[in-house]
Amino acid sequence: MRGAWLPRSERVRLTALYGGLLVLAGAMLVGLVYLLVRQGLYSSLSTAVTTATPRSPAPMVTRSPTPAHTSAPASLRPGYPVDLADGGLYRVTKHITDAAEQATLSRLLTVSLVALLAFAIISVVLAWWMAGRVLHPVSVITRTARRLSAANLHERIALDAPPGELKHLADTFDGMLDRIEHLVSAQQRFAANAAHELRTPLAVQRAAAEIGLADPDPANVRRIRGKLMEVAEDSEQLIEGLLLLSVSDQGLQRREPVAFGDLAETVAAEYADDAWRRGLTLATDIRPLTVDGDPVLLSHLVRNLVANAIRHNHADGRITLSVDGRALKITNTGPVVPAESVPYLFEPFRRLEARRHAPGEGAGLGLSIVASIARAHSAEATAHPNPGGGLTVRVAFPARLAE
Repeated sequence: MRGAWLPRSERVRLTALYGGLLVLAGAMLVGLVYLLVRQGLYSSLSTAVTTATPRSPAPMVTRSPTPAHTSAPASLRPGYPVDLADGGLYRVTKHITDAAEQATLSRLLTVSLVALLAFAIISVVLAWWMAGRVLHPVSVITRTARRLSAANLHERIALDAPPGELKHLADTFDGMLDRIEHLVSAQQRFAANAAHELRTPLAVQRAAAEIGLADPDPANVRRIRGKLMEVAEDSEQLIEGLLLLSVSDQGLQRREPVAFGDLAETVAAEYADDAWRRGLTLATDIRPLTVDGDPVLLSHLVRNLVANAIRHNHADGRITLSVDGRALKITNTGPVVPAESVPYLFEPFRRLEARRHAPGEGAGLGLSIVASIARAHSAEATAHPNPGGGLTVRVAFPARLAE
């Protein structure tokens, strides 16, 4: 039965893999050395023995009987004559060479097996240590992930390691934490700003009801009633903006071909009278463009851009709405916009100036809704300030969504 720790420990798996490969390599090396030594050992010993044995004829040599040599061949046993002639020399050389070869190979095999056993033990220890070193960044990432919560999203792994796959993984995890922290901060700001925006009209309504309606003068009652209706309308617009932002953030439920150029032309015509009453010139340069998307959301996108361009403008100003290629661009005159403030304008409830609670001021959701609808259509909304004042907003649709 397999141990419960084996399938759960990557370090054990890596140790078994590394250690097994090292032991296998050591066994192959020992076998190769043994075969190579065995292959050339006989000829080497034979040459050495032949060189060391005298070749000149000599009288018969007898050896004194010794019990330790009783098992040797008859020609080499003690007490038997040894003929050093050519035939006898060959037999002597062969017997000595065979005995030396067997002793040498036996010794080599014993030493090799002992060395292999020691090598195997050292290999397992080194494999365990190496696996721990390799998996250390993973342990750091795991501990950091377990420790993180909404209260300490600022912490990072910041792995101090040479470039490699695990270093890249740790840096990627840190990048993901950066994005999560940004999203959480944005959601927290959104909730706080939404609560503030919704609380303000409620406070105005309550004050008007408690103070204004207590006055028996009919004129004051009519004035307070108009104020209450105005505040209620602002609250309704704020709630509609929040709902629209929520819907666009959820993505598209369906797609259909939309004549985006005609849609932009229609929206521009709807706002022409409002622009004229404010003393603004609204010019259009629209060419045909078909986009796959939601016509209702795309209509809100254009409306928010045109409404913002009218609201944040000055008398005798100008607005230019154009659709060319795969992009919608709207340019308006108006107050000077600092370049560093432009990215924040796409966040909810962000305004260039502090809110004055003036009629028609808006809730600060216009460009955030534009950016959300653009993301839902895989488009990109960008903006940059104009020389002399005003803003240019561009929404570019990808080629695969446009015909």
